[in-house]
Amino acid sequence: MRPPLIMPYLKLNDACLAYGHVPLLDQADFQLDPGERVALIGRNGTGKSSLLAAMAAGSGKGRLDDGEVWVQPGIRVGYVPQEPPFDPEMNVFQAVVSGMGETSALLAEYHLVSHRLGEDGGDHEALMARMSELQHELESRGAWAYEAQAERVIARFSLDPEARVGSLSGGQKKRLALAQALAVAPEVLLLDEPTNHLDIAAIEWLETLLIESGVTLFFVTHDRSFLDRVCTRIVELDRGKLASFPGNFTQYQQRKEAMLHEESLANARADKLLKEEEVWIRKGVEARRTRAVFRVQRLDQLRAERQARRERMGKVNLQLDAGDKSGKLVAELEHVFKSFGARSIVKDFSTRIQRGDKIGLIGPNGAGKTTLLRLILGELQADAGIVRQGTKMEIAYFDQFRTQLNPDSTLSDVISPGSDWVEIGGAKKHVIGYLEDFLFAPERARSPVSSLSGGERNRLLLARLFAKPANVLVLDEPTNDLDIETLELLEQLLQDYDGTIFLVSHDRTFLDNVVTQTIAAEGEGGWKEYAGGYSDWANYQASVAKLAEKPKADVKAAAKPVEAAKPKVDKLSWKEQRELEALPGKIAALEAEQGTLSARLEDPALYQSDPKGAQTAADRLAAIDDELMGLLERWEVLESRAGNPA
Repeated sequence: MRPPLIMPYLKLNDACLAYGHVPLLDQADFQLDPGERVALIGRNGTGKSSLLAAMAAGSGKGRLDDGEVWVQPGIRVGYVPQEPPFDPEMNVFQAVVSGMGETSALLAEYHLVSHRLGEDGGDHEALMARMSELQHELESRGAWAYEAQAERVIARFSLDPEARVGSLSGGQKKRLALAQALAVAPEVLLLDEPTNHLDIAAIEWLETLLIESGVTLFFVTHDRSFLDRVCTRIVELDRGKLASFPGNFTQYQQRKEAMLHEESLANARADKLLKEEEVWIRKGVEARRTRAVFRVQRLDQLRAERQARRERMGKVNLQLDAGDKSGKLVAELEHVFKSFGARSIVKDFSTRIQRGDKIGLIGPNGAGKTTLLRLILGELQADAGIVRQGTKMEIAYFDQFRTQLNPDSTLSDVISPGSDWVEIGGAKKHVIGYLEDFLFAPERARSPVSSLSGGERNRLLLARLFAKPANVLVLDEPTNDLDIETLELLEQLLQDYDGTIFLVSHDRTFLDNVVTQTIAAEGEGGWKEYAGGYSDWANYQASVAKLAEKPKADVKAAAKPVEAAKPKVDKLSWKEQRELEALPGKIAALEAEQGTLSARLEDPALYQSDPKGAQTAADRLAAIDDELMGLLERWEVLESRAGNPA
């Protein structure tokens, strides 16, 4: 018996879309099946948002130049663009139901009348009469289910239904957009950069919500941790074509590396053959003989293929001049306090930051990360405590809101006002060539900033930041709108940078790959410093939470007062002593195996010759991390019981 035929939710057929002379989609095909969570990735400017908008426009040609979008009849599609358009004068409830068609106005008015009836004053009789009319109309439309759904999602996203949209923060507006899309109970959800403006806790909450909801997803994001946890398939938009890769982002990276290697070999073979045929055709008489006509035809074909081949887009060329070294001490804080009114932002915080430290600041939106940074850098006076700044500091800022970019200025004026040259590491470079390093074509050097996309503005801000020497970098959400390839290049640059870095980011992978220390918000003005990146902090928090979940009997026993007599020593048993002695050897063996596997996985040939073996090795490498963590925790427990420092 044949399995039942599954009808796709969305299909893209021979889609063509161009921006000027650059083709964004070149006869592209795509299909989204029920239950899938598909991520769309690609370089900035390749047309990901345009493709998502075309899918959201529904069946037909829509926003495409050619080809069509097909949507299964009757299904509900929710769409959240990067910058959702909201009327700032609406309240949250009105904004959420505004996506429900004609019913939305009735629901919004019903909600408003209900609110006014609860207030003192007003014409209650007229309000009651209007409410009766609205109830009758909503019942006839079967709209009560919509209202209940709207109230549920508003509560789920922790929003105030009466709050004015214009008063919301960036993170709250992103939650509002997601609530509006989910209020129609969609079968398909299209999301464009859903993690922008959300803090890490909100992103992890959203990941869980999307996975557990069972909704079919097609989304654009550059958050690699989000991709690894949420997506079941990755589709890459590259040079107008869509390529599909089953699995998460880590699996995609392995397959993509092998594909690019094969492509480069094939292009090299084709170029070599073309060169040989070009030499042959210039021999003249022999080339024009009838029996050699096929070679002339093949040459014409090779020329056409070479002309049609669109080379892979260039990479951003990032260079950073750390300038003169700052003093060894960058900042020292001793028992620092800072409050605004009755709200405590920093309470009794002490730290010492030295040259070369790479500090990550994490915490929910509104926790005071920017305030703490300004205290550290001496831009804000503490209410109490001692703050010392180091010497010879040259500070450069990356502002997530891009306030340093005047929308009316040209790109070249942003980089080098009043001059055609920039000086990087002691060498002069023309501003147009410098902009080309950041993938801006020469003809765009005189274009206004207002013509740039979000990702391009971030690249321009990085170009401005790196155009002058700085031994202290302050990066506030530098990863927003940057494509994955540029993110990885920026990570490498910051890893090699020998100055001091302060990084505020919601990108967990970026934090792990860049920072050496983490300062985390603990709530109510408390801050604490941890070694390592985000994962190290998260693992520590998980272990603390696990200890807190011990049975009550253990807690009571621990809380029982100890008599003044000589404390009882919890000695190790003979078996535990042998286990403790064996642990260093086990850890060393696992670390050796880890090194061997890492070296093996760095070989691109492995993915071509033995893809299954590569996957097995990758799985084993991940398992070793867990085993090592378990052994190290066990070692710490046994050492502490034996009375030795771990």
